[in-house]
Parts: sequence; C-alpha cells; structure tokens
Amino acid sequence: MSSDKIVRVASGQGFWGDWLDAPRRQVEGGQVDYLMLDYLAEVTMSILQKQKERDPKMGYARDFIGAMASVMPAVLERGVKVIANAGGVNPPACADALLALAQEHGARGRLTVGVVTGDDLLPRLDELLDGGHALANMDTGAPLSSIRDHVMSANAYIGSEPIVEALEQGANVVITGRSTDTALTMAPLRHEFGWGASDWNLLAAGIIAGHIIECGAQASGGNCMHDWRNIPDLADVGYPIVEVRADGTFVVTKHANTGGRVSVPSVTEQLVYEMGDPHAYITPDVIADFTSIRLAADGENRVRVHGITGAPATDKLKVSIAYRAGYKAVGTLVYAWPDALEKAQLADRVLRERLDRAGLRFEHILTEFVGVSSAHGPLSGTTDPPEVQLRIGVRGGDRSAVERFSREIAPLVLNGPPGVTGFAGGRPKIEELVAYWPALIDKTVVQTNVEVRA
Repeated sequence: MSSDKIVRVASGQGFWGDWLDAPRRQVEGGQVDYLMLDYLAEVTMSILQKQKERDPKMGYARDFIGAMASVMPAVLERGVKVIANAGGVNPPACADALLALAQEHGARGRLTVGVVTGDDLLPRLDELLDGGHALANMDTGAPLSSIRDHVMSANAYIGSEPIVEALEQGANVVITGRSTDTALTMAPLRHEFGWGASDWNLLAAGIIAGHIIECGAQASGGNCMHDWRNIPDLADVGYPIVEVRADGTFVVTKHANTGGRVSVPSVTEQLVYEMGDPHAYITPDVIADFTSIRLAADGENRVRVHGITGAPATDKLKVSIAYRAGYKAVGTLVYAWPDALEKAQLADRVLRERLDRAGLRFEHILTEFVGVSSAHGPLSGTTDPPEVQLRIGVRGGDRSAVERFSREIAPLVLNGPPGVTGFAGGRPKIEELVAYWPALIDKTVVQTNVEVRA
C-alpha cells in the first residue's frame, strides 16, 4: 500500500436537524471519498421510537432521504460513499425509503445499500433482564427493573466492524442504527487501509478523526468561542473534512472558498466536547488517549493531527435507554421596566401560592428570570433591567396537575403584577417527559447483522 494514499472523509451532518445544504456542498465543493452523516443523539432515539409506534414504516431520520437525493449524482458518478446512522430504530425501513428514491432516479441496481442491525435491544429486554443482565444505571446504580414498564427504547452503541463488513461486501451507502458517532468515520478508514482489530494506535487515530468531525461545523468555526467575532462568513460556513494517511496521521480542513475557520483552537474546542476522562476515551473499537494528541497548523484552514495512542477496548458496550418519566410544562411572561425584576418575582410567588392552595404537588418546580439570573445565577450589580422574562416550569407524574399549572399562567396577565408585554404561545404545552438511562452490557450479548441490498 502506498504511504502517499490519502482518504478524505467529509462531515455532512452533526445532528438530526443540521443544515440541509451541507451534504450537497460537501460532495460538490471538492474531492471527498466518503460522506459521513451523523443524525443521532440520545433523545433522538426516543423520538424515533414514538414515530415507529405510530407507523411501523417510520423510526428513521427522514432528512437523510432528502440528503441522499442531493448527493445521488456524486455517489453514482464519482464513487463517493455515504456512511450514516440515519436508520435510528428502523434501519430496514430507512433502506426501503432510500431504494425507493433510487428507483425514482433510475438508479436502482446502481445504489448498493448496506443495512446494519442488532443494536436495538428493546425486543430482547425481558430476556436480558431474566438472564441476569441488570442494565444498572451508570450514574445511580439502580437496576433497570425499577423502571422497566416505562422503557421506550434501548439501543447498544455498536462500533465500526459491521460497517466495515458492509463496505467489504460492496455497499456504497451504509445505514446503521445506534452506532457510535466516531464509528462512521473510523469504518471507512479501516476498510481503506486494512487496519486490524488490534492496531490500537491506528484505531485510536480513526476515533479521534471521527470525534473531531462528528459535530459538523463545530470543528470549522461554528459555535467556536475563540475569536468568534472575526470568524469569516459563517453564513457560508464550510463543514470539516479529514484527510487521513495509512499511518494514522491526518489533517483537518474544509473546502476552499467556504466560510468558517479550521484552526488549532477550533479543533481543540471540539476535542474537549464530551471528552470525559482524557486518558481513556472508551469506544467499542478502542480506548483513545486524548493526552497523546498533537495539533499543529499546516497552512490556511489546515490542522495536522498526530501522535495518537490507543489501548484495547473493554468487554462492554454502552446502552442508551430512554423511558417515560412523567410530564412537564413550561410557561413564560415578559415584564417591562420599571421594576421588571420585582414584578417577575412577585408573579412567581403568586403563581406558586395559587398552585399550593389548589393542592397541586410536583416533583420539581423551576423558576428562571431570563435576562437576570437564568444563565449564570444571580448577577451582582443588576438594579433595574429593561425587561425580564419569567420562565417557570413544572415536572410530575400526574398529567392533570401539570395541565392545571398550564391554565394558571394566563390569568396573571390581568390579575397579577403590572407590565406584562407579551404572553408567548398561549397556554404552555403539556409534554411527555423522556429521561435517559445509561447502562453497560457484555459485548457478547449484542450480535450485529449486515445485509446488502440493491
């Protein structure tokens, strides 16, 4: 294998709801070999599960189909391959929708779709619990059995191996469910360079490359604190690309003539995102040591990354579990100067007293005074702000109590303190509260499956 070979993996989505134009811009803006699209967050899985409960053909990130329509020419004519975890809780249905799109474009038979399943543990949950897998909460130690009846989704974070398998079977698009974000970049590198399952330093480099670009433009100037006033043309921001060599060294860059900035500070900020223990960033494939990472400027909008070391992976997989945890509602009122803060504080006291007199009890009531204390706590020296938004929310298992709360906000406009300038959105919406339950499970329990369809 030539040491000069470079594999270019471009990030086109950092979450479900990211910029719809980004995938097309990445494949049209210059040379890339792979397009990585990351759609999933913990809460996303529960949303997708709700959709699947309503319609068995749903449960995947539907934006992905539009993204594929925009990049279809690059996939078919230039050989760009796409790796996406858009399958959510229903990868087969996502593949069906994509193949239907290929049919519409006259590309059926030319688009080869790898479908990775096996991460969804919801149908097996009782079997696993009966088999002695407690799926204890990693934060509290409580067994999953304590909330079993409320579980909505349960997905293991799978690694890069089944994605590599799909690529080796000839897929030019690979759809997964709850893979790790980093696996979407790691897999094409393992496939292209033949990195083995025990090449710990190389695998760690692939993980770091994936971590840097998994959040889209957050590594190329978006949401960047360093010199944020002077980051050029964010309206035309370029999404990040990694140019990787067989030895695991790589450069983070973006297409020429796009906005944003790739710099040592922008890459550093993304590296510390969700990092945890810097000595042991644990993934299903490898443990990466973030303290080994070396960054160096490598020209305009280019950062060289090298020196990365890794260690063998653990024998566990993390499981993301979402469960129903009651109901919530959040309402707001805006009070104007003079005495805006005092008015908002009085409205808060009045509302709480009325709820108490009505005998309503909640697990939690939270009040924030936006513009004064919501972001950083009480601000010293704040005397008389021009306006204050009272934001108050309740959470509890009794839906009727939460509904009663939502009806008590509006009356304050006329029977509370003076100076309300707007009542945003009418009565607060009652929402089902979804909570997150992180757990671990033995790797041997999770068996993935790869199907390649055309």
